[in-house]
Amino acid sequence: MTTTQKSIIQAARAQFLASLLQADLSVDKDGVPSIADRGSAISKSIASSLIARLGKALTAEKNSGQSAGKGFEIAVADFLRTTFLALGHLRPGSWDVLHGSERSLVRISNFQQYNHLLRLAEKTKTDPDLRAVLGGEYFIEPDVVVVRHAEPDSVINQPGAIVDDQVSLLSPLRKSNVSSAPGKFLHASISCKWTIRSDRAQNARTEALNLIRNRNGHVPHIVAITAEPMPKRIASIAQGTSDLDCVYHIALPELREAVSESMEGRRSEQDQDLEMLIAGKRLRDISDLPLDLAI
Repeated sequence: MTTTQKSIIQAARAQFLASLLQADLSVDKDGVPSIADRGSAISKSIASSLIARLGKALTAEKNSGQSAGKGFEIAVADFLRTTFLALGHLRPGSWDVLHGSERSLVRISNFQQYNHLLRLAEKTKTDPDLRAVLGGEYFIEPDVVVVRHAEPDSVINQPGAIVDDQVSLLSPLRKSNVSSAPGKFLHASISCKWTIRSDRAQNARTEALNLIRNRNGHVPHIVAITAEPMPKRIASIAQGTSDLDCVYHIALPELREAVSESMEGRRSEQDQDLEMLIAGKRLRDISDLPLDLAI
């Protein structure tokens, strides 16, 4: 690769940010960024400095949270298709990246680890006592998912005769073993939080705990991605190690610079929170996500 040639992840990151700047990452007629909290001077200052480092944003009225969220999901999914799917040499397999615009595709009961929830749901329909105990919170529909498909024997046996009809008769990775169940696995559940404004942002933690508790198999990667400019608000979902693997920011290096500029070089709670999250391996840049998913 020449010094002027961008790597796949660098180019995809640039395209990802450009797509946001052409849509939901905008500035209104008063100069307030769409990711800023209008009632917070610090939020507006950091957000303005961040956007200035990313490029020229459209001048437009702020889209509704739901509209911005949908566009964000699509941009994240496109980024991962370009980057994670290029890592087949590190993580061989048959993969898909799906986003939540088609909820039926990302519902967790579609995947091997959670298919048993369908049977559980049927039982709760006819058993009010069971329904009262279990509720229905286990039916999660993530914003973006990374899916691995079961493999046919022809692929498994490419290097030589690895499996036959006498062994490995229960593993769901073998396509011939899952004819009556979903032949796909939830490899990653990705929660897209455009901003972090209220208790609703804590849904990412609740969904993560449900994914951990209700699985029948291995735990998928469970992460969140955000464009939130305020480190203290990012910390509200990033701190702790029992639910989310990690939180990713759309532009972490630029955010660090924006926080420093907004605080005029002074050590502040915002700056301290940001550095604490990075040093504690709780916050990374979106460019780190493809490689982390290959682990």
